[in-house]
Amino acid sequence: MSKATILKEIIEERRSIFPKDYTDAEIPQEVLEEILHAATLAPNHKRTKPWRFKIFKGDEKVKLAAEMQAIYKTITPEQIFLEKKYNDIGFKINKADVVVSIVVNFSGMVPEWEEIAATSMAVQNMYLTCTANNIGCYWSSPKIVDELKDSLTIEENQKCLGLFYMGTV
Repeated sequence: MSKATILKEIIEERRSIFPKDYTDAEIPQEVLEEILHAATLAPNHKRTKPWRFKIFKGDEKVKLAAEMQAIYKTITPEQIFLEKKYNDIGFKINKADVVVSIVVNFSGMVPEWEEIAATSMAVQNMYLTCTANNIGCYWSSPKIVDELKDSLTIEENQKCLGLFYMGTV
Protein backbone atom coordinates (compact mmCIF):
# COMPACT_ATOMS: atom_id res chain seq x y z
CA MET A 1 0.00 0.00 0.00
CA SER A 2 1.38 3.44 -0.92
CA LYS A 3 2.12 6.13 1.67
CA ALA A 4 -0.57 8.32 0.07
CA THR A 5 -3.16 5.56 0.44
CA ILE A 6 -2.21 4.95 4.07
CA LEU A 7 -2.33 8.69 4.85
CA LYS A 8 -5.71 9.06 3.16
CA GLU A 9 -7.06 6.14 5.19
CA ILE A 10 -5.80 7.62 8.48
CA ILE A 11 -7.29 11.04 7.64
CA GLU A 12 -10.63 9.45 6.74
CA GLU A 13 -10.67 7.41 9.97
CA ARG A 14 -9.77 10.32 12.27
CA ARG A 15 -12.59 10.99 14.72
CA SER A 16 -13.05 12.47 18.15
CA ILE A 17 -13.48 9.55 20.51
CA PHE A 18 -14.68 10.49 23.98
CA PRO A 19 -13.52 9.15 27.37
CA LYS A 20 -16.74 7.20 27.95
CA ASP A 21 -15.54 4.90 25.14
CA TYR A 22 -12.01 4.40 26.50
CA THR A 23 -10.91 1.13 28.09
CA ASP A 24 -8.87 0.95 31.28
CA ALA A 25 -5.73 -0.17 29.43
CA GLU A 26 -2.73 2.17 29.55
CA ILE A 27 -1.30 3.81 26.47
CA PRO A 28 2.20 2.34 26.05
CA GLN A 29 4.90 4.91 26.86
CA GLU A 30 6.52 4.54 23.43
CA VAL A 31 3.17 5.29 21.73
CA LEU A 32 2.65 8.35 23.95
CA GLU A 33 6.13 9.57 23.04
CA GLU A 34 5.38 8.99 19.33
CA ILE A 35 2.17 11.03 19.61
CA LEU A 36 3.94 13.93 21.31
CA HIS A 37 6.89 13.77 18.91
CA ALA A 38 4.49 14.00 15.94
CA ALA A 39 3.13 17.22 17.45
CA THR A 40 6.57 18.81 17.40
CA LEU A 41 6.85 18.20 13.65
CA ALA A 42 4.07 20.68 12.83
CA PRO A 43 5.01 23.57 10.56
CA ASN A 44 5.55 26.90 12.29
CA HIS A 45 6.65 30.26 10.96
CA LYS A 46 10.14 31.38 11.98
CA ARG A 47 10.55 28.13 13.94
CA THR A 48 8.84 29.59 17.00
CA LYS A 49 7.48 26.16 18.00
CA PRO A 50 4.65 27.88 19.90
CA TRP A 51 3.03 24.77 21.38
CA ARG A 52 3.48 23.91 25.04
CA PHE A 53 2.10 20.61 26.30
CA LYS A 54 1.82 19.41 29.87
CA ILE A 55 1.02 15.74 30.39
CA PHE A 56 -1.31 14.69 33.18
CA LYS A 57 -1.25 11.04 34.26
CA GLY A 58 -1.93 9.26 37.53
CA ASP A 59 -2.08 11.52 40.59
CA GLU A 60 -1.54 14.70 38.54
CA LYS A 61 -4.61 13.80 36.49
CA VAL A 62 -6.66 13.21 39.66
CA LYS A 63 -5.58 16.64 40.98
CA LEU A 64 -6.50 18.26 37.63
CA ALA A 65 -9.99 16.71 37.82
CA ALA A 66 -10.51 17.94 41.38
CA GLU A 67 -9.23 21.42 40.50
CA MET A 68 -11.46 21.73 37.44
CA GLN A 69 -14.49 20.57 39.44
CA ALA A 70 -13.66 23.15 42.13
CA ILE A 71 -13.32 25.89 39.51
CA TYR A 72 -16.66 24.95 37.96
CA LYS A 73 -18.31 25.04 41.38
CA THR A 74 -16.71 28.41 42.21
CA ILE A 75 -17.44 30.25 38.95
CA THR A 76 -20.93 28.85 38.25
CA PRO A 77 -23.85 30.69 39.83
CA GLU A 78 -25.91 28.38 42.05
CA GLN A 79 -29.06 28.76 39.93
CA ILE A 80 -27.34 27.33 36.82
CA PHE A 81 -24.96 24.88 38.53
CA LEU A 82 -25.48 21.35 37.21
CA GLU A 83 -24.41 18.38 39.32
CA LYS A 84 -24.23 16.27 36.13
CA LYS A 85 -21.75 18.69 34.51
CA TYR A 86 -19.71 18.80 37.73
CA ASN A 87 -19.53 14.98 37.79
CA ASP A 88 -18.81 14.77 34.04
CA ILE A 89 -15.73 16.98 34.45
CA GLY A 90 -14.21 14.49 36.89
CA PHE A 91 -15.38 11.43 34.97
CA LYS A 92 -13.85 12.52 31.63
CA ILE A 93 -10.47 13.36 33.12
CA ASN A 94 -10.29 10.25 35.27
CA LYS A 95 -11.50 7.92 32.50
CA ALA A 96 -8.80 9.15 30.08
CA ASP A 97 -5.41 7.50 30.49
CA VAL A 98 -3.65 10.76 29.60
CA VAL A 99 -4.78 14.39 29.48
CA VAL A 100 -2.54 16.94 27.79
CA SER A 101 -2.96 20.69 28.20
CA ILE A 102 -2.67 22.59 24.91
CA VAL A 103 -1.00 25.96 25.44
CA VAL A 104 0.14 28.42 22.79
CA ASN A 105 3.18 30.58 23.46
CA PHE A 106 3.05 33.92 21.65
CA SER A 107 6.62 34.82 20.67
CA GLY A 108 5.87 38.28 19.28
CA MET A 109 7.85 37.32 16.17
CA VAL A 110 4.80 36.47 14.06
CA PRO A 111 1.09 37.33 14.22
CA GLU A 112 -0.73 35.53 17.06
CA TRP A 113 -3.08 33.76 14.63
CA GLU A 114 -0.07 32.03 13.02
CA GLU A 115 1.03 30.63 16.37
CA ILE A 116 -2.50 29.47 17.16
CA ALA A 117 -2.61 27.83 13.71
CA ALA A 118 0.76 26.13 14.27
CA THR A 119 -0.39 24.83 17.66
CA SER A 120 -3.58 23.57 16.05
CA MET A 121 -1.53 21.75 13.40
CA ALA A 122 0.51 20.16 16.20
CA VAL A 123 -2.75 18.90 17.73
CA GLN A 124 -3.88 17.59 14.34
CA ASN A 125 -0.61 15.63 14.15
CA MET A 126 -1.47 14.19 17.57
CA TYR A 127 -4.96 13.26 16.33
CA LEU A 128 -3.57 11.50 13.25
CA THR A 129 -0.91 9.65 15.23
CA CYS A 130 -3.53 8.55 17.77
CA THR A 131 -5.68 7.27 14.89
CA ALA A 132 -2.75 5.36 13.39
CA ASN A 133 -2.15 3.73 16.81
CA ASN A 134 -5.82 2.98 17.62
CA ILE A 135 -5.85 5.48 20.47
CA GLY A 136 -9.06 7.38 21.13
CA CYS A 137 -8.68 11.12 21.56
CA TYR A 138 -10.44 14.46 21.48
CA TRP A 139 -9.69 18.14 21.99
CA SER A 140 -11.92 19.91 24.49
CA SER A 141 -11.88 23.64 25.09
CA PRO A 142 -14.15 24.36 28.05
CA LYS A 143 -14.27 27.90 29.45
CA ILE A 144 -12.81 26.52 32.69
CA VAL A 145 -9.34 26.27 31.11
CA ASP A 146 -9.09 30.07 31.34
CA GLU A 147 -8.98 29.61 35.12
CA LEU A 148 -6.16 27.03 35.06
CA LYS A 149 -3.39 29.60 34.62
CA ASP A 150 -1.78 28.92 38.00
CA SER A 151 -1.80 25.11 37.85
CA LEU A 152 -0.45 25.17 34.31
CA THR A 153 2.05 27.92 35.13
CA ILE A 154 0.87 29.87 32.12
CA GLU A 155 2.90 32.99 31.47
CA GLU A 156 1.60 36.38 30.32
CA ASN A 157 2.38 35.63 26.67
CA GLN A 158 0.59 32.25 26.74
CA LYS A 159 -2.98 31.00 26.46
CA CYS A 160 -4.47 27.59 27.16
CA LEU A 161 -6.46 26.42 24.14
CA GLY A 162 -7.90 23.36 25.83
CA LEU A 163 -7.23 19.81 26.90
CA PHE A 164 -6.46 16.77 24.75
CA TYR A 165 -7.89 13.55 26.16
CA MET A 166 -6.43 10.17 25.17
CA GLY A 167 -7.31 6.59 25.97
CA THR A 168 -7.21 3.11 24.54
CA VAL A 169 -10.28 1.94 22.65
